[in-house]
Amino acid sequence: MLEHYLPAASTYASDIDGLVNLIFWIVGVWFVLCQVVFFYFIIKFRRKPGVKAQYITGEEKEQKRWISIPHALVLICDVFIVYGAVTVWVDIKQTLPEPEESTPVRVIGQQWAWTFVHAGPDGLLDTPDDIETVDELRIQVNHKYRYQLESEDVLHNFSIPVFRLKQDAIPGRVIEGWFEATQTGTFDVQCAEICGIGHGIMAARIVIEPAADHAAWMSENAPRTVLAATTP
Repeated sequence: MLEHYLPAASTYASDIDGLVNLIFWIVGVWFVLCQVVFFYFIIKFRRKPGVKAQYITGEEKEQKRWISIPHALVLICDVFIVYGAVTVWVDIKQTLPEPEESTPVRVIGQQWAWTFVHAGPDGLLDTPDDIETVDELRIQVNHKYRYQLESEDVLHNFSIPVFRLKQDAIPGRVIEGWFEATQTGTFDVQCAEICGIGHGIMAARIVIEPAADHAAWMSENAPRTVLAATTP
């Protein structure tokens, strides 16, 4: 359902969409059913001339079933929602790719910009070939990235809507997560937490490109000292 309005561009975006759709349909069915019963009772038991109102305590067995049966059915529906939520949470938040099968990238939020530190050709952070950009994250399609999210000042929130990724950046903490893009293109990166007067302009973009294009970009943007050291 969500994909009709917002592309799903990561490997786990469809899992999150599926969970949202599950909650929507379960809650939607119960909402419609409750409204039908509610208005049915309003019409059936409306005030009528010559008919005295009854005082109902709800203690009789025939009356209690209107609460106990729906209650049991709702609990069953909750089991499905909780199971789906826990499964998605474990897969996305707790099962990180191994360092050897992913590329690290550092994401730093500050008032009011995003700084991205890309691992250079050596695939490691904090080495001379790191590439630093502001408000533009460039990644390779169909490749896993393991991000290190930080904040330099206040609470921010790193959000890539097409990935269905939304993670708080907390001052003093390094929060790890991952993503893998499934389609090329340029998409929005947002701060989804009010972080001050410039919050509304704290926008960036993510550029997802084929492997060859990404390798060319890294070569063009590697620090000059690194290029000079590797040139015969």
